Formats: sequence, structure tokens, C-alpha cells
Amino acid sequence: MDTGLLHLHNLMRWVILVLLLVSIFKALSGWQGKKTFSPGDKKVWLFTMISAHITLLVGLYQVTFGRYGFTKLPEGTNIMKEKFYRFFLVEHPVGMIIAIVLITLAHGMSKKAVPDETKYRKAFFYLLIALIVILATVPWPFREVVGRPLFPGMN
Repeated sequence: MDTGLLHLHNLMRWVILVLLLVSIFKALSGWQGKKTFSPGDKKVWLFTMISAHITLLVGLYQVTFGRYGFTKLPEGTNIMKEKFYRFFLVEHPVGMIIAIVLITLAHGMSKKAVPDETKYRKAFFYLLIALIVILATVPWPFREVVGRPLFPGMN
């Protein structure tokens, strides 16, 4: 089960990245084009938020009970001194929670009674910062010690 959830978590990164890029594009084009806020924009932001939250739940399971989770740490492991554990048990979860809060704030803008330009502008910045945080805290294959394959099952 751990392997399947890890693969699901890994695949969901691509779903989030695609939806996040679409959301950023919609927010930027709405802001710059002074467009009227549409239900389609709200749906894209909602789907981005839902996929981020689903991935968060799977990730929290991995951090707690997964192959390298808190419950399976070798006795005497110093999390902050070992780069692998520090990344997967501290840096990655904290970065992703920050990004998911920003994505949730962006979706929350769709519900506010503010001018459409303000909705698009604030959502754009929330989503852009979330994208930067996600790109910085994903275990990309080129990262030493913590790198993961681009797609599950590929080495």
C-alpha cells in the first residue's frame, strides 16, 4: 500500500502543476485584460485547491505512516542532521503546507465581494508564490540524496 500511495502522491504533483499553471494563466489574463470574473475561473481554482488538498492528505499519511514516516524511523535518528529525513519529514511537508494555504487563499478570493481586478490580481500573486514554493520543495530527480523519478516506477 505504501508504494501505491507514494506513486499516487508522485502523480498528483503533475496534476497540481498543470492546474496551477492554468490557474495562474487565468488569473493573469483576467487581471491584465480587465475581464469579468467567470464561473469557469472559480472552477479551475476550485479543482486546483481540491487536488492540492487530496495530495496533502496522502502526503500526511506518508509522513506519518509511510515507508520513511515518523512511526518507522530507526531508533536514534536525528532528523535535523540527516539530509534525507530533514527534507522528507520537515522541509517538504512545511513547504507544501505553505503552498496549499496560498492556493486555498487564491480560491477564497473567488468568493469575496471585491472588484474582479482585485480578485485576479491577488489570486495571481498567491498562486505564483505557491508555484515557486512547490517547485523549490519537490524532490526533483536532480536533487542529491532526496531526488525521486519524474514518474513513479521509472528510475
